[in-house]
Amino acid sequence: MRFTFSQEQQQFRQEVCAFLREEMSPEYETVFGTFSEEKYWFSRDLFRRLAERRWLTVGWPEEYGGGGKTFLEQSILDEQIGYHRVQRVGITGINFAGPAIIKFGTPEQKARYLPPIARGEAEYCQGFTEPDAGSDLASLQMRAEADGDQYVLNGSKMFTSYYAHADFIYLLARTDPDAPKHRGISLFIVEMDTPGISTRPLPYINGEVAAQTFFDNVRVPRTCLVGQENQGWYHAMTTLDYERAGLERYARVRRTFDDLLSFSKSAPYRGGVFGKDPLVRHKLAKVKVGLEGWAALCWKVAWMQSRGEVPNAEASIAFLYGTKQRLYFAQEAMEILGKFGTLTPECDTAPIQGAIEGLSRESMHMHGAGTMEIHRNIIAQRGLGLPR
Repeated sequence: MRFTFSQEQQQFRQEVCAFLREEMSPEYETVFGTFSEEKYWFSRDLFRRLAERRWLTVGWPEEYGGGGKTFLEQSILDEQIGYHRVQRVGITGINFAGPAIIKFGTPEQKARYLPPIARGEAEYCQGFTEPDAGSDLASLQMRAEADGDQYVLNGSKMFTSYYAHADFIYLLARTDPDAPKHRGISLFIVEMDTPGISTRPLPYINGEVAAQTFFDNVRVPRTCLVGQENQGWYHAMTTLDYERAGLERYARVRRTFDDLLSFSKSAPYRGGVFGKDPLVRHKLAKVKVGLEGWAALCWKVAWMQSRGEVPNAEASIAFLYGTKQRLYFAQEAMEILGKFGTLTPECDTAPIQGAIEGLSRESMHMHGAGTMEIHRNIIAQRGLGLPR
């Protein structure tokens, strides 16, 4: 693994950083726990401007509207997006649906779906988890029954992020109920305004809102099938590890740490500055060590992906370690700031824009890409070679 970047990659990082620094004014930054329609549409516009530079999908092949670079460049972009607190948009299309279509899609699907993603024009949501199928995703029960040149979808999906703005849903459904559970599953892309699709909002503790999405005799053409019928589980798993690399996630936490560090260096306290207190100094030093380890694990995953490797166990290690470090930092920051850490961004006296209160809620969301037990199983089985 290389711990340095090429001169071209360093220049790309500098250019993206300069662009975001100029474009992101404080009122559009999404501090932990703050989400709004205004910030969402600002981010959509910002992504279109990134797309004009071929940065939005910089790691995609040029023939699909990408920048023709590697996953390292895509990860550099993700890191900068997170560090500059751009509200999350477009993640499912760029990181999951798009790569799946590039690898498994037909020429017609590539021509239809990829250019709008690369231009920042299409929003996707993901339909994997179900009311009775989360950690054991292969137990999903949503049906897609073939009927002539169509499929008929029935069932529901849980925790559908970005549903309110999504043009398409990228989902798994069972096409052969008699096959072993990891087989008989197929991958689809469905327009969200298709008759029979409805949603019920599910508010999250971190301030975001997802939904339960219902499918009632939803008819879609066979051209919505991505890849081979009954092979959807294997198709989807090839892209899930991209979610677990986590550089955008890491960078958002790192930005909050850097802001807390700056605050500690300047805030007056007992005749000196806040950071002079030994307790504060030691807590920040311990968090710094953990963040450096998290960054190294994330970049290892990105490096492996740039070489065409599939980082199963490595991605789970990065996600699991990062989840614990985010929680640890939130707890330490709350102890450092005391009652001021509970102040929300709406309060003028909240340190560092109230980010610590939002981070403490965000850190409770510990299972976004699978529970901690699932990640430990992946590490044990695929990383250590232990039996199931």
